[in-house]
Amino acid sequence: MTAESVNGEQIREVERRLASYLDISSKSKSKNAYFFHGLWHDEDAYHQAQRAFDQTNNDLNIRIQKQNGKGLVRVSFDEEAGDKPKYWLHALLFLLTVGTTLFAGALMEGVMPWPDLTGLIHGVPFSATLLIILGTHELGHYITARYHNVDATLPYFIPAPTFIGTFGAFIKMKSPIVHRRALLDIGAAGPIAGFVMTVPALFIGLSMSTVVEVGAVEGSIQLGDNLFMWLATQVMFPDLGPSQEVMLSPVAFAAWIGLLVTALNLLPIGQLDGGHIAYAMFGEKHTWIARIAFVALIPLSFLSMNWLVWAILILVLIRIQHPPILEQDTPLPQFQRIIGWVSLAIFVGSFIPQPISM
Repeated sequence: MTAESVNGEQIREVERRLASYLDISSKSKSKNAYFFHGLWHDEDAYHQAQRAFDQTNNDLNIRIQKQNGKGLVRVSFDEEAGDKPKYWLHALLFLLTVGTTLFAGALMEGVMPWPDLTGLIHGVPFSATLLIILGTHELGHYITARYHNVDATLPYFIPAPTFIGTFGAFIKMKSPIVHRRALLDIGAAGPIAGFVMTVPALFIGLSMSTVVEVGAVEGSIQLGDNLFMWLATQVMFPDLGPSQEVMLSPVAFAAWIGLLVTALNLLPIGQLDGGHIAYAMFGEKHTWIARIAFVALIPLSFLSMNWLVWAILILVLIRIQHPPILEQDTPLPQFQRIIGWVSLAIFVGSFIPQPISM
């Protein structure tokens, strides 16, 4: 049963009673719930509302929250099957992704792990590195969302029959984000956490990599450089000659993927992480920033078709414009602005104009 099927009279009754304690400034709804947001009438109104709705005996589940003196009330069916965590699904998808990334990592080492599955052991360095980076990114979002009292799911990992074994991971927000500080914190926490894990993985992976002559390995894929990759290579291989290149180890390749994923997510478009950050920092001006960033993907597509694919996915699934939040006019604290600029620096350093060439 979805929120659309909730008896309208019940919701109106909840709203009427809630108005005795909360000055309701905005209302919204998701697939499974209604949300009321506003200011508590006084210091005791929050506790009075909790006591009043605790005595409610019906089929509704009413969750009352207090955030910086403001209130967020969530109303849904008590036995809402679609609203309960599906831990088995998270675990299953993660285990499948472990399998597909192990398979991909083994192939990178020149081992075909079929039908002898013991060959999967060769895929551990790549799989473990990549999943730690992706998992840390999503857990950064999840933990920060819970810190700001925003309902969020655990990460969903996506197994895929690709040369890296996955399409990444994501979490779903199940309640609205109230203010700009929470929006920026949640948006930035994932890329920053993932980046913190990627940097040591990159240096460890480069220490396991080898130097070869340009063109020495037939059929190899040429990976594009970004600023961080270039700097790390200069540090680890200061004597690299013009006719030489670095053959990345699986660990270094996983770190390279981590940087690419970070850059893709930090594009200031729609509900990408960068879109959340840009909207929190610039408000409605984000619309123009998002449009310019999206249009920039068109010339980039001449360098790499990957950008055209990403642009189509954004247009179809993510959209360009960011949806409004409940408190759009609340000022953004200075510390969060610093986090926003740090995220921009990570984006610039991670950006790869031509990710892959043959």
